[in-house]
Amino acid sequence: MKNLFYVVVLTFILASCNQKSNLKENTKTREPNSFAIVIHGGAGGIKKEYFTEEQQEAYKLKLEEALKAGYNILEKGGISLDAVQAAINVMEDSPLFNAGKGAVYNSEGNQEMDAAIMDGKTLNAGAIAGINHIKNPILAARIVMDSSSHVLLSGKGAEILAAKYGIEMVDSSYFFTEKRMNQLKELQGKEKTKLDHTAFLINNELIDDHKFGTVGAVAIDKNGNIAAGTSTGGMTNKKYGRIGDVPIIGAGTYANNLTCGISATGTGEYFIRTVAAHEVSSLIKYKGFTPSEALNEVLFNQIGPLGGEGGMILLDKNGDVYWDFNSTGMFRGYKKSNGEKKIEMFEKS
Repeated sequence: MKNLFYVVVLTFILASCNQKSNLKENTKTREPNSFAIVIHGGAGGIKKEYFTEEQQEAYKLKLEEALKAGYNILEKGGISLDAVQAAINVMEDSPLFNAGKGAVYNSEGNQEMDAAIMDGKTLNAGAIAGINHIKNPILAARIVMDSSSHVLLSGKGAEILAAKYGIEMVDSSYFFTEKRMNQLKELQGKEKTKLDHTAFLINNELIDDHKFGTVGAVAIDKNGNIAAGTSTGGMTNKKYGRIGDVPIIGAGTYANNLTCGISATGTGEYFIRTVAAHEVSSLIKYKGFTPSEALNEVLFNQIGPLGGEGGMILLDKNGDVYWDFNSTGMFRGYKKSNGEKKIEMFEKS
């Protein structure tokens, strides 16, 4: 009985210490007028040996360009929503990523792109799904948020609204790439789908040697407002009409000034089933998890056991950057007003 008493007391002490540790992190305050941005270009079977030095440099330069585009807006006092949009625009315009120009083909031989953006101050959000003529899907998502009473529009309706507000429309030929088409044909023969985030070989040639995954960005501006955005082409050979986690607010994209902003990448069905981005925020808000603990819990204890793969970037209310992934790599980078900057592509450092 005496031993049991000591065990109970010891357990209580340890729990109290852990609670105080979490409380200390959660009560940390942001430096006045500080700002930051974090981006990703997809997660999956990304290994250094899959890339030549030239390809690695191309990715690094494009990630740097995206960071710079968003950072410059924040540095001049711009809002986080504009910074997120600008960073994603850069990646959508590049054939390196599965978003915009580099979007993959569905089972019908067309692109169906999704995008979302969210304001952490107001919890206002906008998203589009299943579009194939909008050059920059993230711009259309912003229009849905700012200029309609809706959160999510799909297909023709989303394109009509985007065109009404002057968003650039393009012919489907704009998105054509020969390797993407070869990838589709190979998978159609096997009646399989493939995440763009994972590289594989066709006739001993690496497919996706310069096109990987969903893109996303999270930023906090000088006023402490957080925004998050994500854009994707989905999965190669996906069924016509398939919608992933990206435009589902709380699954692939989420922002809340009280906790954090998150953009996800990976097997979307599993991020939807676990409401992944919102789950991370809720663990921080209601259970006192640190951002690192919350990311680990969702990726490795919820998504992973279901068979899902991917990663998330996170920027918390204090302007601190976090990321994690249960895949072999994730294109990622951040830049903060205190001078910190990092770009990584492969395994965790």
